[in-house]
Amino acid sequence: MKDFKNKIAVVTGGGTGMGRELVLQLAEEGCDVAMCDVIAENMEETFELVTEQSPDVLITKHTCDVSDEEQVLKFKDEVLLEHKTETINLLFNNAGIGGGASFVTGSREEWERCFAVCWYGVYYCSRAFIPHIVSSEEGHVINTSSVNGFWASLGGNPHTSYSAAKFAVKGFSESLIDDFRLNAPHVGVSVIMPGHIGTSIAINTGKILGGERTEEDWEMVKKFLRGPTTIILPVKTGIVHPIIMGSDNSLGIRIPAHSFGPNLSEKLGFPITTTSVNRYGEKPLNNP
Repeated sequence: MKDFKNKIAVVTGGGTGMGRELVLQLAEEGCDVAMCDVIAENMEETFELVTEQSPDVLITKHTCDVSDEEQVLKFKDEVLLEHKTETINLLFNNAGIGGGASFVTGSREEWERCFAVCWYGVYYCSRAFIPHIVSSEEGHVINTSSVNGFWASLGGNPHTSYSAAKFAVKGFSESLIDDFRLNAPHVGVSVIMPGHIGTSIAINTGKILGGERTEEDWEMVKKFLRGPTTIILPVKTGIVHPIIMGSDNSLGIRIPAHSFGPNLSEKLGFPITTTSVNRYGEKPLNNP
């Protein structure tokens, strides 16, 4: 596939992080996009950004829990109807959450929830959309695994559910290479193995699993930020979630507005300041 213009892409987990950037960049290249997310407010932010940036492409948004096959099939039917098509060119299996760190001490419910989103989400969406990719003239499946699909534990900390799922995604993707070569040679497959990327996965995981942020969540945030921090408030009207950037400006993670208050510095364990930029990281405006 040499370009994305006039193609149709499906992106799961399009509300934040890598999924949001996939939606924005695909649309900028002239690709119609159907995105789903389980957190509607995040997806609405992406939708506002992409429709303002790329008003001439068709963008549809769909609330879907990819770990639920019935919801995935409904999502697929909505995509085909709203895009007036029976074929899809690109499937980005991007949705994922954390959780289920310890098999020994963690809850079974959390372990299985993480595994269901990170593995069965890929499986169910592949089952739903790959027939429509195979029936297209040109198609590609892109599955997001993780560095935890290479190494199950990093730094001595267990990630039993997440790692098991990401190993499954890697193996499935590699097996599809031969499957497509034999049975659908016009379709390609890629597997993405990212290391740390400053997305909202820790915060979104807390929302999906329920309850307040745990000490483990805050330790993850502190590990990502590593020192005195700047709170960056997006300029776009109506976006109320701050972005937190490390002092070296190399890392970022979004935290819900209800966590942005006098006690945030205490939770993180180091000082914070505030500034404002737009989503492209252009020159800061006046500090609040």
